Amino acid sequence: MSARRMFGVWCLYCDGKPVAFIFDDRVLVKETEQGRAFIGEVAETELFPGSKPWFLVEDRYEEREWFSQLLRITADSLPPPKPRRSRRPGGRKKYLIN
Repeated sequence: MSARRMFGVWCLYCDGKPVAFIFDDRVLVKETEQGRAFIGEVAETELFPGSKPWFLVEDRYEEREWFSQLLRITADSLPPPKPRRSRRPGGRKKYLIN
């Protein structure tokens, strides 16, 4: 698990995959079918207007075992992160024109 400040809120990563955001005393967990089965009845909300729905975890995020299991289930059901492009010195390729 790791956390990084992003867009003015905290993003939680599990195995390099973004799985949750924390802001304004709210926890939003990425929506997955496996997560839905684990949680049961769940409230959904948007991270920002027009975004895909996320699970709103209002009261159980303080239950350490339950919350860590939810994040692990979510991470396991997401595809692996895409490899990052290398940033080589010099930037873009330069083409010579004769």
